[in-house]
Amino acid sequence: MAENIKTPLTEEPSEGKNFIQAFIEEDIAEGGQFQGMTVHTRFPPEPNGYLHIGHCKALTIDFGMAEKFRGMCNLRMDDTNPTKEDTEYVDAIQEDIRWLGFTWDDRFYYASDYFDKMYECAEDLIRKGLAYVCELTPEQMREMRGDLTHPAVSPYRDRPVEESLDLFRRMKAGEFENGRMTLRAKIDLASGNFNMRDPVIYRINHMTHHRTGDKWCIYPMYDFAHPIEDAMEHITHSLCSLEFEAHRPLYNWVVEHCDLPAKPRQIEFARLGINYTVMSKRKLRQLVEEKYVSGWDDPRMPTLCGLRRRGYTPRSIRNFCERIGVAKVDSTVEYAFLEHCLREDLNETAQRTMAVIRPIKLTITNYPEGQSEMVTVENNPVDPAAGTREISFSRNLWIEADDFLETPVPKYKRLFPGGPECRLKGAYLITCTGCVKDENGNVTEVLATYDPDSRGGDPADGRKVKGATIHWVDANTAVNAEVRLYENLFTDPDPDGADKNFLDYVNPKSLEILTDCKVEAGLADAQAPRSYQFMRLGYFCLDNKDSRPGHLVFNRSVSLKDSFKK
Repeated sequence: MAENIKTPLTEEPSEGKNFIQAFIEEDIAEGGQFQGMTVHTRFPPEPNGYLHIGHCKALTIDFGMAEKFRGMCNLRMDDTNPTKEDTEYVDAIQEDIRWLGFTWDDRFYYASDYFDKMYECAEDLIRKGLAYVCELTPEQMREMRGDLTHPAVSPYRDRPVEESLDLFRRMKAGEFENGRMTLRAKIDLASGNFNMRDPVIYRINHMTHHRTGDKWCIYPMYDFAHPIEDAMEHITHSLCSLEFEAHRPLYNWVVEHCDLPAKPRQIEFARLGINYTVMSKRKLRQLVEEKYVSGWDDPRMPTLCGLRRRGYTPRSIRNFCERIGVAKVDSTVEYAFLEHCLREDLNETAQRTMAVIRPIKLTITNYPEGQSEMVTVENNPVDPAAGTREISFSRNLWIEADDFLETPVPKYKRLFPGGPECRLKGAYLITCTGCVKDENGNVTEVLATYDPDSRGGDPADGRKVKGATIHWVDANTAVNAEVRLYENLFTDPDPDGADKNFLDYVNPKSLEILTDCKVEAGLADAQAPRSYQFMRLGYFCLDNKDSRPGHLVFNRSVSLKDSFKK
């Protein structure tokens, strides 16, 4: 493991720094504990599930701080618990981080890389009289942990060093069953911080590890392993969520009493909370395993692979994480703000196109039968460089069913018999003349006439048009598609609140699947992850999992309407 090198900082971090940035500046300044050293952080996910938007805040802080100070950030898999870990998650985590635009170069590690060192540290603590083998069961340990006025108790605390050392080695050799013994740090049974009341640092777990196989049947606890990993990698700043603030004294205790090559500093920040979702990997796994969703990458999930499949962009997610800031107090962010950040990005980058998701036929009765022409529409009016494209127009079109009402409601400005002229986007002005119904009285076709002199949608004589502008697709060239519309996965803004079963609030209307939709012919060659704005309908992307030749599937990433209150 390379030692942390000393490199002068030649550029000050940007204005408006957060408290973590301020702490790091103090640490690397003259007289600071890391004076002249390269800022070195790490992102240590546990490979027992897929990364979600909450992890994204942590990794943007870890990698982002390294970027701000031109330092380094390691990627390390926290695989100290083999119960749920899998290489599938390891691969997915790396893919998600790369997708966001971060890199760790060759600094990719596992906690299991240091199992031998951790065991060595544990034996050394026993020899120093700072650890002992305890035979209390988990239930007994809870009963004897004491309270604020009574210290914890362990009848094994004064066990002789040689006896503890012998038992610990026999634990390693596999002589005892799970739960039979633990190794505890000998710190302070009366501490007001319960994390310091002789915490367990090793437990027995006869389970095959995804990397080390059956070499080990004892595994270190996170609070013991993590500071050792950080020190071995010469991490300067161990950035973690606020729940570990009370664990910091134990972190520092391990660093102080073990023979380690560095002394990292732990700094805590508030976790990300978003309404209408849950952030627990255990609960997300439950949604997957109990088939409430189609998988970890279901577009309704807050996982990064789910958001990517839905059409979220790396820039929108990074902007979201940067703009919510870094705080010391937990808070909940509106999901609408995440959508707002995506909408901002896609408004600038998405190609405009036309699609009809609830189609009804429109026949322009005075347009010559068998004739067609090409009309010009903009690809993206926000970006002049995006240019224009030509699409076909003919007598027979598809329009949205709600763009016609036989009996209009007040202020309805779309198509109805005898109503005002309406614009067909990029084409002509039309006037509705009637409709055709089936034997059940349902409208199957809308009839209209067009003004041949209004090509482009604007009348040549400059007359004002009172009707709306309507999008359409040429029936002769349209391509069939499936469209999936998404809403919040939960009906309650706080489904994970106290005394709540989050499964009671799963939204049965979170997914609507529309078939026989009609899209422009050019979308037959659509590729993920490119985003499209379906005019008047929202932003969509091709589903990269379920689409196949001859069966297009589009996911709505976000609607056009912005509900976030700026």
